[in-house]
Amino acid sequence: MRLHSRPTESRDLEVALLRKGVVALEADRPQCADCGRTPLVGERVYRYDRHGLVCALCRRGRRAEPDAVELVRHSECGHTVRRLRRAA
Repeated sequence: MRLHSRPTESRDLEVALLRKGVVALEADRPQCADCGRTPLVGERVYRYDRHGLVCALCRRGRRAEPDAVELVRHSECGHTVRRLRRAA
């Protein structure tokens, strides 16, 4: 039974965990349907029924009006602590 692992094994584990975390973070982020870029927090994005989400940079190349305009919010938006009314 070994108490210490080899440095390469622990490095491989660190890299695997880092990759898993990055993939999990990217899963919830919106991406532009045209360029694949992730819009920045506070940037406006344009939603089209046929094409999906388009960033502000790619919007200039489209003639059609978007179905909706949205503001990119921080991932923690809506997770604030709220004060509740006291129970009677």
